[in-house]
Amino acid sequence: MRSHASPRLLYVGKGHGRITVAGLTSGYGPNNLIFIPAHTMYGFDVGPTVFGQMVTIPGAMASEWPDEHIHLRLRDVTAQKELLGLLDALEKELSSDRSAHSRAAHYHLGLLAVFYERQLDARADDGQEARSETSAARLVAAYTDLIERDYRSDRRVGDYATELGVTPTHLTRCCKQTCGKSALALLTDRVHYEACMLLRETRTPVQQIATELGFHSPAYFSRAFLARSGRTPSDFRKHGAAAQRR
Repeated sequence: MRSHASPRLLYVGKGHGRITVAGLTSGYGPNNLIFIPAHTMYGFDVGPTVFGQMVTIPGAMASEWPDEHIHLRLRDVTAQKELLGLLDALEKELSSDRSAHSRAAHYHLGLLAVFYERQLDARADDGQEARSETSAARLVAAYTDLIERDYRSDRRVGDYATELGVTPTHLTRCCKQTCGKSALALLTDRVHYEACMLLRETRTPVQQIATELGFHSPAYFSRAFLARSGRTPSDFRKHGAAAQRR
């Protein structure tokens, strides 16, 4: 489970897997486009046959995209070819050193936003929208929003359930119904991912990371991290640094 400060557009070119966005899990396959708004918690499985691309949408252009996550399945061959052309043009400008390439990339991204809007207008009802409107899905989406807001604190599932006006048992039941994970698993997934990022991408001391993520002691953080990843935080950081040097 993770999130980003700006929106993301995930394109799957081939392969199959499962993705969870705002606590709702669905399958994905070739020619799927999944829009993920800023600060929306998500995670996905990627097998060896999966190929895809993720586009980072600048915050200044976020207003051109939807306010909620949307999963599109492109079945029209003409639309698939148009999308690949837009992505290819965008990638070429991003990797170019020609003058005004950054401005050109923004224009191509604007055309991609128009393409996405038109596909939304033309989409067929595949049941995804109905699934997201169930009471369980709405509750779990609200829960993931709270996690994203407070995962750095030491709040537990019971604290979140109280704020949502339900029991921890009911919250977990709904989480398992919408994404196959318990309420605790969603919370610990998000905290663990953030710990991995801090260990891999910063030099922040392990003790400080433990404090920032709401653990009462570095020892407890180390035990929890070891149980989840099979490595201590220090070993994980050392292994990541070695991999980057290679």
